Amino acid sequence: MRLPLMLPLALALAAPSAFAQETRPADPLHPGSDAEVVQTHVDRHDRMTVPVRIGSSGPWRFLIDTGAERTVLSRQVAQRIGLAVSGTATVVGVAGSQAVELVEVDEISLGKRTYYTLSAPLLEAEHIGADGIVGLDSLQDQRVLIDFPGSTMTIGDAASLGGSRGFEIVVNARRRSGQLIMTNAVIDGIRTDIVIDTGSDSSIGNIALRNALSRRRAAQQTVLHSVTGQSLSAELILASTISVEGIQLHNTFLAFADSPAFHRLGLVKKPAMLLGMEQLRMFRRVAIDFGQRRILFDLPAGIASAERSSLNY
Repeated sequence: MRLPLMLPLALALAAPSAFAQETRPADPLHPGSDAEVVQTHVDRHDRMTVPVRIGSSGPWRFLIDTGAERTVLSRQVAQRIGLAVSGTATVVGVAGSQAVELVEVDEISLGKRTYYTLSAPLLEAEHIGADGIVGLDSLQDQRVLIDFPGSTMTIGDAASLGGSRGFEIVVNARRRSGQLIMTNAVIDGIRTDIVIDTGSDSSIGNIALRNALSRRRAAQQTVLHSVTGQSLSAELILASTISVEGIQLHNTFLAFADSPAFHRLGLVKKPAMLLGMEQLRMFRRVAIDFGQRRILFDLPAGIASAERSSLNY
């Protein structure tokens, strides 16, 4: 029996370089003692990799992908540690659907946190650009805090990470298929749903958003490359302003395509976008809190903010 799965929305354009294999205790003045701060490495496509252990093997380089439902292993890692194929699945990625093999992972560890009994799809390392992907099945009920100046990613619950202290914008989002969706964003005057996608270097809009913007903007042609190895033609359009109430990002290029990922998420009829790492790096810190369904932003100098408040959508 072949199961339908949502695979990473990540773009994999090339393999990342070496990564840091360092973990360090959380700062007691900021994240609580129960939080785990993982030193990350940024690949040349602005995605973050972290050290992950599979049982006693590793550490291996994994992407943290908040746009992926499932944790993924590269076929090469599975073969090296002797994981046998246990089944098959049909996965949905940014560029199409594809049949893949599955392996059972008894234990996977990220820092001090260990997750058990995961059924993981296999993809080719050259397409992932890493040894694997940490997906939402390993992140549910946790907060992922990304500190861009410090190149760290902290995983823990909201209390251990200081709650909302220090963040200028706190957005209460909705959950769909595991992802958190901000439903009150506006792109050049167009109401747009936004999914935070840390596995993608760029931001991708759906056709409904493209059609609304293309009447005002000239488009250029480009190609999106998925971690499944598939490619999809897309258009690039410059958005003047991306606004989420108190947050404004200016002069941002967005890629637009009829991606199966939007169909899987039920984000086809209304304008929607996957917000990638290129835009997230405009902030000092971003926290994606799956337990409390919140996304928190710490604004650096130079980003306009109309107000500092908790926004309920």
